[in-house]
Amino acid sequence: MLVQLTYASRISKTLGSEDIKNILQRSQTNNQADGVTGALCLSNGIFLQILEGNRNTVNRVYHKILQDSRHKDPAILDYQEITARQFSEWSMGLISRTDDNKQLFLKYSSDANFDPYSMSSETLRGFFDEVVDNVRWLRKSPD
Repeated sequence: MLVQLTYASRISKTLGSEDIKNILQRSQTNNQADGVTGALCLSNGIFLQILEGNRNTVNRVYHKILQDSRHKDPAILDYQEITARQFSEWSMGLISRTDDNKQLFLKYSSDANFDPYSMSSETLRGFFDEVVDNVRWLRKSPD
């Protein structure tokens, strides 16, 4: 069974660009080996991540994330069975809030601060649909 899991967590400590780069590289390596695809969004000290793949594998990856001390206040925001992957070309893409895409974040936010914890499943799906449609915002590594 193919599933898609979307979760948010708060960053537990200050992370620099090198830390983010290491997280992304490790995720890409591990996810590629496990057949997991997805995207990681970082904004306002919050990770928003979507994981796709085999249900047991995605669940195992999420449980590993729960053990990672860099995450606090984790919450599953959406979990659904899917017929096809949305991020099939990305073992893990990164989208950070930039001047180029700040309108995307505002479009799906109820106020000026992007807060996925307050977003509905439908809104989160719309956000990620638009990310896929504008793949230029997805990066393989942080600048």
